[in-house]
Amino acid sequence: MSFVSELENAFRENTSAEIAGPMEAYMKNNFSFFGIKTTPRREILKELWKTHKEEIKQNAKAIAWELFSKKEREFHYCAIEILIKELKKSYVKEDILLIEKMIVTHSWWDSVDTIAKFLLGNYLVQFPDETENVVTKFSNSDNMWLNRSAILFQLDYKVQTDAKLLFSICEKFKGSKEFFIQKAIGWALRDYSRFNPKGVTEFVAKTDLKPLSKREALRNL
Repeated sequence: MSFVSELENAFRENTSAEIAGPMEAYMKNNFSFFGIKTTPRREILKELWKTHKEEIKQNAKAIAWELFSKKEREFHYCAIEILIKELKKSYVKEDILLIEKMIVTHSWWDSVDTIAKFLLGNYLVQFPDETENVVTKFSNSDNMWLNRSAILFQLDYKVQTDAKLLFSICEKFKGSKEFFIQKAIGWALRDYSRFNPKGVTEFVAKTDLKPLSKREALRNL
């Protein structure tokens, strides 16, 4: 696809080994980077998006997966941003397969958290009847990143948060020794505490959470 080719050329033209090194170190050397910071990366994407608007609109999912399959992390960020915009309020039920595939591919907190909040979260807003099935599948998975996504997907729900579901999933993983799970529990509860401080306080008081989860949950209370 011409958009993908032009994006790759633009990224290669803007490669900076000096910037890439610290970016890769920050991500524990899990990924290769061109060394393009967020603002210039988004500017490059924005300009090419204008030129290839129709191509992207018609092939958003295929383009996103092609980008996400590449090794450089900047491609992954672009793939997610394309889907957030192009799929908004226009998901089809089968899109959960792509969302799940992206969560478990090139997995790290930066991609997973964005996918969970903006793709999975918005998908389940559009298809609320799928919530129970998806959360059950993700929370029962052996994949830690799917577990984390099941905890975090309501981050943007605010007063619409299903408190019973949130507290249930936090209860389920309260004994986890995994840092990313403990942190996710604390983050999800802290975020919801802005809208229901009493409910979060009571849940934390009666639940044997790990110290990290508890500390994070109560940070703003």
